[in-house]
Amino acid sequence: MTTMVATTAPAPARTDWTKYAALLAKVALFALLLTAIIWPDLSGIKGKASGARLVVYPLGALVLPLWWFAYGRTRSKLHKAFPWHADLLITLPWLVDLLGNRLNLFDTINWWDDAMHFILWGLLTAGVLTAFAPRDLTRGLTTFVALGFGATAAVIWELGEYVAFVRHSPELQTAYTDTLGDLTLGTLGALLAGLIYFQVSRRNS
Repeated sequence: MTTMVATTAPAPARTDWTKYAALLAKVALFALLLTAIIWPDLSGIKGKASGARLVVYPLGALVLPLWWFAYGRTRSKLHKAFPWHADLLITLPWLVDLLGNRLNLFDTINWWDDAMHFILWGLLTAGVLTAFAPRDLTRGLTTFVALGFGATAAVIWELGEYVAFVRHSPELQTAYTDTLGDLTLGTLGALLAGLIYFQVSRRNS
């Protein structure tokens, strides 16, 4: 008698589109930075600490890969593979901000700056939580971590803007009110990111 043994064909590997999206975002960011060097008058960041942005933006987009290859791939307990989702979330704020300046949206759309402080700080905080936060944090601790990072990053950003160009620009007259609004929106964006991250991580676990 012949025994029939059922075999199951292995499922085809799923394409990780997040990886390609993160890489494409980095390519677009560096292309915009390159055009800002070649054609500074068309970059949208001339007179807005363009030199500092040309240094800070690449570092912001590369901080997670640099950390991973220097430390995370051998010692990280959070990921067995490079966290592409987190990398995309961390890269997008730098790309969107630079693209918004390139298209002059910050100066032509009244609500654009406020929306960006809320949305981009939410994306950045979500990326940092995805990359570095332990998965077993409670809702309260997740919220505190999100607020701690988001509010601190917002303060550092506003200080950098003031030192780099606001103190010498016509914006100084309204800088106090604008800074308070930016800090508030950035913190709220970070808070929302923390709450969403907790729900998603709990569902996935």
